[in-house]
Amino acid sequence: MGRRGHGGQGLARVAVVVRAGAAPLCWLGVFAAGIGVLVPGVTGRRIGVMTGAALFIVATAVTAYGGRKRYMALARGAARAGKYDVLQDRAVTVRGWRLGHRWWLLAAVVAALGSSFAVPAAGGMLLAGTGAGLWLKAAWLGRRERADEALLWVRVDWLGRCGGAPAGKPVKGYRGTGVAAGDVAPGGARRRTAELV
Repeated sequence: MGRRGHGGQGLARVAVVVRAGAAPLCWLGVFAAGIGVLVPGVTGRRIGVMTGAALFIVATAVTAYGGRKRYMALARGAARAGKYDVLQDRAVTVRGWRLGHRWWLLAAVVAALGSSFAVPAAGGMLLAGTGAGLWLKAAWLGRRERADEALLWVRVDWLGRCGGAPAGKPVKGYRGTGVAAGDVAPGGARRRTAELV
């Protein structure tokens, strides 16, 4: 989805794009760690799990805090969404991100499973930490949106040029709407039915 009639653009919620990878990474990480812990590995299970716990913490922190300056700069310069801009539904955004990254996700879980023969469970816990970091970053975006009383949107065609990264170099700026726009609450969670009425 790109340019629309009358100069409008297709827009996806920034927080939804960030949050889209959280659940699959967490579940795939838990799966890979669960299978991996059954393998003795080179280091042994105890060292593998301890290493995995450290990697989980590091991955969560790096993912949650990485790139925040870029997000804040784009948010500060957000222009008001136009009358003819089309706000993409949450389900469409999530499905598009996950379809676009399906081979990357598969490769990541295969790599995590393979690493268990060396360091049991560590690769899976690294994946899970990355997913947790994305969830925390989306929650941080949600707090900013509530504080500013404005939801942040990114052009869909720009997302396509940067591999689905909502703060990638091709993204020149965000669009803003009121907090009632679209079908998503601040932070990227599905809006409750009561909020839609």
